[in-house]
Amino acid sequence: QVQLQESGPGLAKPSQTFSLTCTVSGGSIRTNYYYWSWIRQPPGKGLEWIGYIYYTGITYLNPSLKSRTSISRDTSKNQFSLHLSSVTPEDTAVYYCVRDNVAGALVVYDYWGQGTQVTVSS
Repeated sequence: QVQLQESGPGLAKPSQTFSLTCTVSGGSIRTNYYYWSWIRQPPGKGLEWIGYIYYTGITYLNPSLKSRTSISRDTSKNQFSLHLSSVTPEDTAVYYCVRDNVAGALVVYDYWGQGTQVTVSS
């Protein structure tokens, strides 16, 4: 059974960078054809896709966040991480790491982490 677990600081200050790490168990982040994504949900709003790292290590980011976002991985630990810089209170959200199983035009997030709250406040 694939499990994902987010970890990282729950608080960040404006203008700083925060990082979150997703630890994957029960499956490898190098397994063929899977995408490993970060998604967030601000309070009272819908889900926003942030970006993914493909099983090959290639990344793709939401253009609206690309300038201050990066995703990395540590294959020895079966982890991938989100780095978001120059944060503002608008970045306050629950952040999820998920596995994407893409078939044609259909995106299926078949495994989710429990989510972690990140609050940006001074």
